[in-house]
Amino acid sequence: MTLSNQETPIDLLAIREIFNRQNIMLCFNGPVTAPLIEEIGTALRKHMEGLEESPSAVADVFSVYIEMAQNIRRYAQAQALENETATILVSRDALGRYVILASNVVSHSDANALGERIEQLRPLDKEALKTAFKTQLRQPRSTLSGSAGLGLIDMARKATAPLQHALQTLDNARVLFSLRVTL
Repeated sequence: MTLSNQETPIDLLAIREIFNRQNIMLCFNGPVTAPLIEEIGTALRKHMEGLEESPSAVADVFSVYIEMAQNIRRYAQAQALENETATILVSRDALGRYVILASNVVSHSDANALGERIEQLRPLDKEALKTAFKTQLRQPRSTLSGSAGLGLIDMARKATAPLQHALQTLDNARVLFSLRVTL
């Protein structure tokens, strides 16, 4: 590849080495659209099946990926941020567990509210999460704002470790919100 003197080359070897070192099997960075969610989900499912993972592992990773991606997409649409990029990746940790990470730009207030909800779920055991899920399921649809509802509880139920989140301030109004689910 020949580049002009003004172009900075992307070091694909360095990126590849990072991916290999971090056991990243899938990474997407860009605006999240419905067709992309579907295509990436299909590729993820086929890749895991090719690794001969158990059907339950494939289903759990797929459902958490879908939930995260759809939440990002819905938020971007609601906030008129359709062109805002998000990052989603799937990797394996040192214990062989699947890790799904997603990040997107959100308002400070939305990030704080979501972070508080995650912190409320962190100490709950499987039985308490099941109860929380059933309680949330019984709530009238009008009281569910569409965020941090059943999907978040369901991800926490599937997880083998408490959900983790991080905030990185971008400016006075926005933060990069990241969520980590370990299966």
